[in-house]
Amino acid sequence: MPSTKTLYTYWNTIRGSRSAPDRRDIDPTRIREALANTFILELDGQDKFSFRLAGSHLCTSYCRELKGRSFSALWHDRDSDAMDTLLRAVTEDHAVALVTFQGTTALQTKVTFETILMPLRHNGSTHTRILGAMSALEEPYWLGVQPVLEQRITGLRLIWPDEIAAEDTAREVLASVVNDVDFSQTGPRPGQPTTVYGRTARRYAHLAVIDGGRN
Repeated sequence: MPSTKTLYTYWNTIRGSRSAPDRRDIDPTRIREALANTFILELDGQDKFSFRLAGSHLCTSYCRELKGRSFSALWHDRDSDAMDTLLRAVTEDHAVALVTFQGTTALQTKVTFETILMPLRHNGSTHTRILGAMSALEEPYWLGVQPVLEQRITGLRLIWPDEIAAEDTAREVLASVVNDVDFSQTGPRPGQPTTVYGRTARRYAHLAVIDGGRN
């Protein structure tokens, strides 16, 4: 999606040699075309993430103002552990997460979204802020009229931009979200080689792990 690519390219540029840019480094005028779909998450007092800022198009898609609302609470109970693990991969391991999910309304209409989550420094720490963008892959006529009430993860991609070892975190996320992979005492099956966004990756069911992302 255009907003995803714009924000990732900008984030990757301004971070330089750091694992994540500082919140003060962000210049909204440089990402003007993505602002309506951009958000910033902050860690609240309950160790969950809520929206500190949310773009106008994103709020319209949910039929409500998202600022101050819980990001963690948006996800279906079955996906909450996977999302918590994914957020830790972003804040602690400095991964970039690409998530596709299906949103469902009270009338059981459905729409697929893509969101990107990237670490952001605040007061020297990457644990309390996340920069992201969220866009509907298609925009049905009812989007913005019928609020999305339930979200289920349909796909995950993890990118480690600095090509650090990420196998353990990938396995932890995999264990949380993929139910059709056989686990044995020796661990999950090896990932199958694949290509995502023109880069080599390892695929585990619907989770793709991408090493490297600066090129």
